[in-house]
Amino acid sequence: MSSLPTPLVLITNAVPDEVLVPLNGLARVVLGPAGGDLMSRAEVLRLAPELAGIVNQAELRVDSELLERAPKLKVVANVSIGVNNLDILLMQRRGVFATNVPHAFVESTADFTLGALLAVARRIHEADSYVRAGGWRSFQPGVWDGALLDGKTLGLVGYGAIGQAVARRARGFGLRILFHQRTPVEHADYAPLDRLLHEADVVSLHLPLNRDSEGLISAARLAQMKRGALLINASRGRIVDESALVAALESGHLGGAALDVFENEPQVHPALLVLRNVVLTPHIGGGTRESRHRARLHCVNDVARVLAGQHPLNPLNAPMVPLHG
Repeated sequence: MSSLPTPLVLITNAVPDEVLVPLNGLARVVLGPAGGDLMSRAEVLRLAPELAGIVNQAELRVDSELLERAPKLKVVANVSIGVNNLDILLMQRRGVFATNVPHAFVESTADFTLGALLAVARRIHEADSYVRAGGWRSFQPGVWDGALLDGKTLGLVGYGAIGQAVARRARGFGLRILFHQRTPVEHADYAPLDRLLHEADVVSLHLPLNRDSEGLISAARLAQMKRGALLINASRGRIVDESALVAALESGHLGGAALDVFENEPQVHPALLVLRNVVLTPHIGGGTRESRHRARLHCVNDVARVLAGQHPLNPLNAPMVPLHG
């Protein structure tokens, strides 16, 4: 009697061998390219007919095109909090689990947010470039002065786990906290968005990308912000109208920005590249060695559970498929 073929699992980038242990004996694994790059969509589509599971970095659009080509697919695991790349309802109709990693990147993203805020508020990136370029000749009191955080107001747009982790850290710097979320709550720190934008010295974005949030920080919203205020975005690029942000920075209405995500990443609005009061990083907000390892292992475990006939630990949908366990 012939045995059933071993399922094939795709991980769209290279990962350490120890991450793959949960799949030992359950699946064959194909890895993406080494060196930090991700597998191209064309290559994923080529492999799709044989795939039972996919682990990706939230870069892979799981839509009707991919699902049509992947009849054996049982689960797609995002190594990410964000899931805007997944057509979750269509996956459910096709019997494909969608999963993500809701907790692994919370603390690291909050750390990054405070680092980005300090960098732009204290002009650390500008001063670093000045020293590296050989411009420093003597002590120059006052020339590189930035903003003191103590006593300022930090407005958090989005107050889930990451927003709350940022708030805990920010209070240690003496920052007053205001937050806004979709559902109003009776809390001393809660504010409607208009009020938050009007009062905050720093606005930091911590909300998922969806129909409501796309383009939320528009020219009109930026105009509501205090003159000289700072904007921090480590959530999703398309929440901010980048052209409007450039205009607000160039006019002097905003005092600076720190951006880890971009409207059309990896492409960056060319005007942002020449503005000295902007910190730019390549979508690294949640990326610590520890968080990445935990997130990858969580996703591989979820794929292994589905292949073994069990439910994943963090399902985002409920496909009508016969599972046990």
